[in-house]
Amino acid sequence: MKTRTNIVALATALLVAGCATQAPGFNYTVPAQPEGASGYTEKPGWATRKFAVAAANPLATDAGYQILKAGGSAIDAAIAVQMVLALVEPQSSGIGGGAFLLHYNGKDVEAFDGRETAPAAADEKLFLLPDGKPMAFYDGVVGGRSVGVPGAVRMLEMAHRQYGKLPWSTLFQPAITLAEGGFKVSARLNTLVTADAHLKKDPVAAAYFFKSDGAPRDVGVSLRNPAFAEVLRKIAAEGSRGLHEGEVAQAIVAKVQGHPTNPGKMTLADLANYQPKKRVPICHDYKASGHDYRICGMPPPSSGAIAVGQILGILNNTNAATLPLADGVASPAGKVPSAEWLHLYTEAARLAFADRAQYLGDPDFVQPPSGNWMSLLDPGYLAQRARMIGAQSMRLARPGTPGATQVSYAPMPDQPEYGTSHISIVDDAGNAIAMTTTIEDQFGARQMVGKAGVSGGFLLNNELTDFSFAPTDAEGKPVANRVQPGKRPRSSMAPTLVFDKGSGQLVMSGGSPGGALIIHYTAKTLYGTLNWGMNAQQAINLPNFGSNNGPTLLEERRFPSATAEALRARGHEVREQNMTSGLQAIQKTPSGYFGGADPRREGVVLGD
Repeated sequence: MKTRTNIVALATALLVAGCATQAPGFNYTVPAQPEGASGYTEKPGWATRKFAVAAANPLATDAGYQILKAGGSAIDAAIAVQMVLALVEPQSSGIGGGAFLLHYNGKDVEAFDGRETAPAAADEKLFLLPDGKPMAFYDGVVGGRSVGVPGAVRMLEMAHRQYGKLPWSTLFQPAITLAEGGFKVSARLNTLVTADAHLKKDPVAAAYFFKSDGAPRDVGVSLRNPAFAEVLRKIAAEGSRGLHEGEVAQAIVAKVQGHPTNPGKMTLADLANYQPKKRVPICHDYKASGHDYRICGMPPPSSGAIAVGQILGILNNTNAATLPLADGVASPAGKVPSAEWLHLYTEAARLAFADRAQYLGDPDFVQPPSGNWMSLLDPGYLAQRARMIGAQSMRLARPGTPGATQVSYAPMPDQPEYGTSHISIVDDAGNAIAMTTTIEDQFGARQMVGKAGVSGGFLLNNELTDFSFAPTDAEGKPVANRVQPGKRPRSSMAPTLVFDKGSGQLVMSGGSPGGALIIHYTAKTLYGTLNWGMNAQQAINLPNFGSNNGPTLLEERRFPSATAEALRARGHEVREQNMTSGLQAIQKTPSGYFGGADPRREGVVLGD
């Protein structure tokens, strides 16, 4: 049964006009455009029978839905979703950024790496001041210096060559139509534009996101982006060469190198030479509630799968699974993790984040401990790490020594991570994707590539600030995640596919935006579904929590005051703060699928 709710209803009379040539059987129709909230909006979860699409904006979800209805694959739908997200959620992802894609073809899991790379002229001094000290974070972010060579489009092209069913050009029709005809500014986009201190410093971005009086575009106003539509037409016609070569590539390089105060080092050769990679996914066994699962995620340069796997594995060596949920606050109602369970979780997280800072980096530049990344997920090693958890918080964990590791790197100092969007899709053949996509910080480097006399354009990433600003420690020992030419920066993105170990059948696709907190948001959802028997929506709705090997973080106004007090009694430094996840997840059910979308953002799930 069709499950499109009144959140996103098809507009029956709005057929495409003036877009690329239609593929047989596909006529994109513009859906009714809701004005999504940017606070917390309860969502029901969505049951479907044949297929499902979960994305961070209703227009993007709908684009994927229409592609699947037209016979497209999960990969086809992901491309259409990404292009619409680039238009309607420009603060989070787009063609100027990168992505990690996990794909299940009914038999095997494959990992597609579209992470950005450092320009060939970049070196480990990229974010150092003349006195040798690291520059302030946003001094590095804003401008051309932080822009990595984008990889999302070329990676999606690689995946489409292998798994696409509809023509490449067809997949751009929804985004082109919306860019030319206009989309309604959502409350979330308006809120983020209003709060951003740097966006209007760029003339192209200022003209697009702001009115002539300097105020942000109003909620509900139709915003057109013809310059972006032109670029999408080139990519639709020429493939990734339409972005990585020719006039668009020249515009990107001019923008990066021409910043008046903070220029970058990207060249036309960097763009032309970028290559996505297929990597072996990180898969590990996990037992929950007496059932055996296989959890798969992205390998390095992502740290997400390893950190999530370490946290879950360490918890399985404690009594966490025996601890009941506690009563939550009145609104939103429901059960929440107890203080005792949160103590165990955040201690496990500290241990995982200590290893992350010590060992994780681009595998083309960084050797894994003991010669294998799986050494960090070895059951014996995780049991050893779990024995470090006591009744009181360790506050700051030290990295471990998996196997016969000889430590040759210095731990990376903590620094901010932001941004990102997540897409989960299962098509009617049972093929599944989990893709996390990003331009890093909110609105990336705040550099919009446009065209003279044409409104709009697309934003460039600031992904290079995911490298360590400090290349060495005080003794001169190098940081694994330091800047090097052609290197991919370490990421926290954690697209995840879960399988039943015995049958090999898909159980769930999920993931989230949220910088380093992606790891906690994803781990929470996995634990809620696999250990506590929740459906995807219930697990997503759980309050957020975590520790990045520092303070214990609790989502503000979501836990009883007694929870924070109990944690402080165990020695935790507790901070209650906004933790805006953007989780999407799709579960396999006996009758089809059940999808959940984060109430903290504007996403929905659609399917038949």
